[in-house]
Amino acid sequence: MLVLILLLVAYLLGSLSGSLLLGKLRGVDIRQLGSGNAGGTNALRTQGWKFALGTVLVDVGKGALAAWLALRLGGGLAWLPYAAAGAAVLGHVYPVFHGFRGGKGAGTLVGVLLVLWPLAVVVMISAWLLVLVASGYVGLSTILAGAMLVPLALATDAGPERLVFALAIALFLVFTHRSNLARLRAGVEPRFERARLLRRGRA
Repeated sequence: MLVLILLLVAYLLGSLSGSLLLGKLRGVDIRQLGSGNAGGTNALRTQGWKFALGTVLVDVGKGALAAWLALRLGGGLAWLPYAAAGAAVLGHVYPVFHGFRGGKGAGTLVGVLLVLWPLAVVVMISAWLLVLVASGYVGLSTILAGAMLVPLALATDAGPERLVFALAIALFLVFTHRSNLARLRAGVEPRFERARLLRRGRA
């Protein structure tokens, strides 16, 4: 019963979308603006950096709290914190409080990894920044950053729980960013031009 409660709590925490909660205070729903996504990138593009920072803090914080609760109260079950982490990410993407239309999971993923696998956060953010600086594509950067979890798990002889989580999350990020991939194939994916430092250096 405790396991089910912790998983439910993790999902409900994940369902507390930072951009949508803050948007209610401002009287906006960013799902009706920009890309239509309830994540940090669309928050930045449509509402500015302060709003985006608040969004990221909420989304990262709720992921960290969900993982910490499962780690603290899970009775030593090795798989439970990772299952709770997955539930929190799922809640962010399909939030019960917001009509099951949320973000793409990256911010909440960072939060759970800060508690469960800090090294992965360093690797992911490094990969994300490198791809973003080189390409300007936020979605592609997130997909490739998530994919780095798999070789990292293999290189560090991670246990089965961590490896399964890495594989599942990498695939899930591809799924949640499928519209980005479709726009990339069509050549219409917008770039975050201010981040393309390599192009500036060549100019």
